[in-house]
Amino acid sequence: MVSEITDPRERNRYGRGRGAAKRGRMKGFTRRTFLGAGCVGLPSLLAACSTTTAPGSASVPDFTITAYQGEDVLGGQTVKFSKVFERGKPVILNFWAGLCPPCRAEMPGFQKMFDQVRASVVLVGVDLGPFVGLGEHEDARRLLAELGVRYPAAFAVDSTPVQLYQIRAMPTTVFVTSKGKIVDTANGMLVESQMRAKIERLIASS
Repeated sequence: MVSEITDPRERNRYGRGRGAAKRGRMKGFTRRTFLGAGCVGLPSLLAACSTTTAPGSASVPDFTITAYQGEDVLGGQTVKFSKVFERGKPVILNFWAGLCPPCRAEMPGFQKMFDQVRASVVLVGVDLGPFVGLGEHEDARRLLAELGVRYPAAFAVDSTPVQLYQIRAMPTTVFVTSKGKIVDTANGMLVESQMRAKIERLIASS
């Protein structure tokens, strides 16, 4: 299950969406373009809705985040994402948004998995909603509260990660070793069995 982003060149076809004039928003990324081509199906078929790439030795791009929660893990209120690597653990970077249905479906599974591996891995959820037409900060805060998400969560201060990580679907999850090397990227929703397998491989490679 994914919420897809169309090519920015298609913005004239789809329009700008709510608040697209907000400073820093990526033009052409609207809620309609995200949700118009998402996977739909039974839970047993959700695995087919995500795609995976393995960048190998690519280094994780850095950007600035402001915490919703988990400042103690992130290293402060407004910090560089890279600061989390000071903890010496591999990192799961999950890009999500407050009005992204697949993100809502995925996040409880990440909380469950994180509760099991928190001694070995850091999980950070980064809200991109304002830059992809899938909600504002208040929508993200509401979703965290509704789902009871407790792992560290923050929002990107600008659209930089959309470009640096070539985000084309929501959610997108990046698996990074403790040395800052990207070893796997999943575009679309992950079910718990997929999360578990990818986390185990991440730990083994770190």
